[in-house]
Amino acid sequence: MEKKPRLRAVTRVSYFVCRTIATAACRRDGTVNRGLIHFFASCMITPPSATPRKGVRTADFTVDATRKLWFRIFVPTASDREHLPVLVFFHGGGFVYLSADLKHYDRVCRRFARKISAIVVSVNYRLAPENRYPAQYDDGFDVLKFLDERSDILPENADIGNCFVAGDSAGGNVGHHVVKRFCESSGFSRLQIQGLIAIQPFFGGQERTKSEIELAKVDVLVSMEKADWMWRALLPDSDRDHESINVSGPRAADISRLSNFPPTVVVIGGFDTLKDWQRRYYEWLKDSGKEVHLLEYPNMVHAFYVFPEIVESSQLIKEMKDFIDQHISKV
Repeated sequence: MEKKPRLRAVTRVSYFVCRTIATAACRRDGTVNRGLIHFFASCMITPPSATPRKGVRTADFTVDATRKLWFRIFVPTASDREHLPVLVFFHGGGFVYLSADLKHYDRVCRRFARKISAIVVSVNYRLAPENRYPAQYDDGFDVLKFLDERSDILPENADIGNCFVAGDSAGGNVGHHVVKRFCESSGFSRLQIQGLIAIQPFFGGQERTKSEIELAKVDVLVSMEKADWMWRALLPDSDRDHESINVSGPRAADISRLSNFPPTVVVIGGFDTLKDWQRRYYEWLKDSGKEVHLLEYPNMVHAFYVFPEIVESSQLIKEMKDFIDQHISKV
């Protein structure tokens, strides 16, 4: 493993800009300067396109206008599959930032759809601190219910019985909790979750881990101080050992009783401050008797996969495709 991540200049600049804007937008009183965020995000919003772009067409659908809950679907125009699995994706951003129509997420979801040969549903859930816990989990679960109940939304060749859930950073956290809630529910008739892909999920706890301390001056995106601010934005009346934050900690749910919890992939980057929490998540799933696979990228930083110029980004998408191919139900 290198002593610091090797990134191209353009990639390092992108990380610097993201971190600078995020830091400037977080106020000391726990609120977010949405005007500043929208100012910079306005030039990076990608509209949906019915005309295929890079082999994928997109469309937006509203689930609940009152809470501005919507999702974007990505449909590949060419595929070697007769029926396409559905990949429900939750974006990152520390529960506080970003959206499904942001250029980086629109671009990576197009790659998912094309390279994996799947229909991607990218969820635009509500953000903290304006919307506290459990709003994000409620939104994710309600999208699953919407897809289950509405057969007129996805293309005819969508195989909703082969649904996979994925998310990065905060989206990985949302993905886990939404899948757990799905496994505890009996209200679904068509949608079945066959797998979970947690890409560098955002977890934490009261303890300061070795990676949080050692990578404090190396991580190009995440810092303990900023992570603490985001946890307070999500859960202002709880400490960081809340089950939603420290998913494998002292207040962890007993998922060993959930026989239908799906096979899971946990992705870890060597230069990610959060990697010790992610590894604990992997170990907790394994100790709970679940099928879980660990993908480690020793020289990668947080959110590396959204940058197509990084070789490991393509490697991860291939690994995702292999996992989905192996766990598609033939029934």
